[in-house]
Amino acid sequence: MDEVREGISQKDAQKRKMILEDNLWQVILYIGTPLALFQGLNQIFKILDSMMAAHISPLTVSAVAYLSQLALMISSIGGGLAMGSSIKISEAYGAGDYELVRKRVSSLFIICGCIGMGLLVMIPFTSSFLHIVGTPDDFISEGTLYFSVTLVDITLLLFNTAYIAIERARGNAVRILWLNLGSIIVKLALTAWFVYGLNMGIVMIAVATVISDLVIFFACIYHIFYRGKGEVFGFSLKSVAFNKKVTTPMLSISLPVIVEKTTFQLGKVAVNGMSTIYGSLIVGALGISNNIGGMTTNPQNGLQEAGAAIISQNLGAGNSKRTIEAFYKLAIINMVVGIIGYVITLVFLQPIAGLFASKDIEFANLIALTYKYEATGLIPLGLFSAVMSLLYGYGYTKLTLLINFSRIFILRIPVLWVLQRFTDYGQESIGIVMMVSNIGTGILALGVSIIVVRQIKKKMNKESVYVESRSQST
Repeated sequence: MDEVREGISQKDAQKRKMILEDNLWQVILYIGTPLALFQGLNQIFKILDSMMAAHISPLTVSAVAYLSQLALMISSIGGGLAMGSSIKISEAYGAGDYELVRKRVSSLFIICGCIGMGLLVMIPFTSSFLHIVGTPDDFISEGTLYFSVTLVDITLLLFNTAYIAIERARGNAVRILWLNLGSIIVKLALTAWFVYGLNMGIVMIAVATVISDLVIFFACIYHIFYRGKGEVFGFSLKSVAFNKKVTTPMLSISLPVIVEKTTFQLGKVAVNGMSTIYGSLIVGALGISNNIGGMTTNPQNGLQEAGAAIISQNLGAGNSKRTIEAFYKLAIINMVVGIIGYVITLVFLQPIAGLFASKDIEFANLIALTYKYEATGLIPLGLFSAVMSLLYGYGYTKLTLLINFSRIFILRIPVLWVLQRFTDYGQESIGIVMMVSNIGTGILALGVSIIVVRQIKKKMNKESVYVESRSQST
């Protein structure tokens, strides 16, 4: 009852107790399954979206694949901010400091608004921006207006990502699933109508995305700004504060995540640019290969997000032993997902590749060739996702930056450079470099996790010895 009076609903209080006390297998699966299911379905719908783009032309699907990477690079700012902020929000929530939770939630949305205004100012300079980042000329002519509309969508995503992160901290994974499913259905229906019904181009694909993301945006407005008034997770202008206690911890953790996610996407853009020496279609093949792999890695990422929220809440409540246990269990679950995804996607690889190729056999074979190499990294990436959960949950975002920086700028770009200059693998080099970087990243993450877990256990032992000595002295 005290928690209810402080602005936390009885339902939220029950979920908080579950996360802190119930069987961890059940907790991870309860929160993680809807997020994994959503991420998996979202990836399938992305694939369908790419297939619709392929209906226009192979150049169109390659342009969309390339420009989508640029969009992801920019939207990484919002993703990093939401991830870092949600860690500190979950930590305060686990500690029972509900006033601090309210202040951090309210301040987060003000920051999102400021960043969003900056993105909208970029729209008149879209063509110049695309030239600066080295976009191929045929993609610029095909997609300048498309990318302008995408900037509007990225602004919406700032708020949507923050809102979803807050719902995740509350344990409302089912709500996240239904909201995102509604958004995806709207997106697919509109894209199909624009492409097949009205025979329109890729600009209307971006418009369909904006309209679909308004579904989640309106839910955010309702639950955070309208219904949430007076509640812990609601917006209050009076609670907005930019100081060392409220926003500094959020921003200090978010900044490495923003840099990590932005540089990772920037690195992918650089790889796309390096790949164009093999022709524009290899960029599309790589993007589609990433999409096929995403059918496995996206559910792993959904479980990662759930794990980070569970770990950070338990850390806030002082349950360090439970955080390590959650990490171990999540690693097992994610690697099992990797095994299942590896088997299923390779068994059905030729039909899947054919769906993207629009009867272009050469393009289908290029997709399949690239993915056969990329698929070898699905199991190591499952372990990688679990390690990232642990690091995010503890706020070790500088380590997540180090791992993802190494993934792109040590294990991917230099490897591709060597393959291009000292071997004659040709287009096959793109698949090989994905295999090397993904497996190498899994091994690197494993090494980091061993060091971090040892440090956590040492700290736990010191704390237990201190508590024991205090009890004996009294």
